[in-house]
Amino acid sequence: MDARKLPSSSSPYRDPARFRPRRGSGNPPGYSRIRSGAAASNFSRRRVDPRHKPKNEEYKVDTHGEDPADVSFIVGTCPDMCPERERANRERLRDLAVFERLNGNPVKTSKDLAVKKFCRTLSAMDVEASDIRPLSVLEETLIHLLNLLDSREHPFEVVHDFIFDRTRSIRQDLSMQNIANERAIYLYEKMVKFHVTSHHRLRRCSGSSISSMQHLNMEQLVKALTSLYNLYDANRKTDYIYENEAEYRSLYVLLHLDPGSRSMGEPLSLWFRNLTFALVKSKEICFARKILRLFRMGNYKDFLCTIVSEATYLQLCVMEHYIDEMRSSAVQYINSVGYKLQPYPLLRLSELLMMKVYTRSRTLNLYAMRVVSRHLLTLTG
Repeated sequence: MDARKLPSSSSPYRDPARFRPRRGSGNPPGYSRIRSGAAASNFSRRRVDPRHKPKNEEYKVDTHGEDPADVSFIVGTCPDMCPERERANRERLRDLAVFERLNGNPVKTSKDLAVKKFCRTLSAMDVEASDIRPLSVLEETLIHLLNLLDSREHPFEVVHDFIFDRTRSIRQDLSMQNIANERAIYLYEKMVKFHVTSHHRLRRCSGSSISSMQHLNMEQLVKALTSLYNLYDANRKTDYIYENEAEYRSLYVLLHLDPGSRSMGEPLSLWFRNLTFALVKSKEICFARKILRLFRMGNYKDFLCTIVSEATYLQLCVMEHYIDEMRSSAVQYINSVGYKLQPYPLLRLSELLMMKVYTRSRTLNLYAMRVVSRHLLTLTG
């Protein structure tokens, strides 16, 4: 081969064409491939053309063309939940959320109420240390935000929208300071829990914007899980599993219950190879693998029984949609194979579906069975 056609060994980055999105890939806006373990570490160490700015990143720190390895990470010094400069600017622009207004005044806030907003693009060369919050302040900020989840003064979708934006800002400050210790793991676990519980609670909200909120929440859940898994791997100790690691790892498997889901990029077969033996054999991972197998087999009885006896709250929140879907399939199975003229005992049906059915009748005929099936299909939709 002609040596002149070979790429130069001194090239500071790889061919940028490799990182351009392929036409016709069909990936929705915000879609990103989730990586964990060794694959995530190798991916994060790749040297990318600094002139190429992917559109699908959650946020990107501009290094002005310098190698990120040569750029020193900033150490935040902001003592408040929101930098004073941003707080004054937002008061002037009347850009205060309802949770940040002092005595309901839309142009007045305080350092105990205002929380730094998420900014999509930041310049690592221009940002000041006084605009970045240190780890201790980020911990206090997250506690303040999660306490708002119990608020009854506003609908949950309003509360979620506020916390959703401010937790992204927390993750951004963590990234800009390259904080990757065990305290950061604790913060990410709390933020993942927020997205998981929001996934459950948003299903009970109504409104024209709920569908987009659910999509964005799932998108950020995947990104937060990606960062959390990378933190687990970066702080890995020999034969050691973090207290909640197995449960949070199992969420990745449960998000694959939908075979048509494109939110998770890495195949499970490759993902499992990056897990330690202790994680693969953990109770939570074994549960998730069993649930995935039963769901794809259509074994509704063992599927529901296993969930009732073994699932945690976070796992239930992720599986809620698929539980309704399996119940709907179970009614269709019974309706197809049962004797059409013989009413089906309602008590028996409620036991099989692991749910309470409120009706005066003790049996269901063929027509009623179809109504129940159609109702459950409406729930899953």
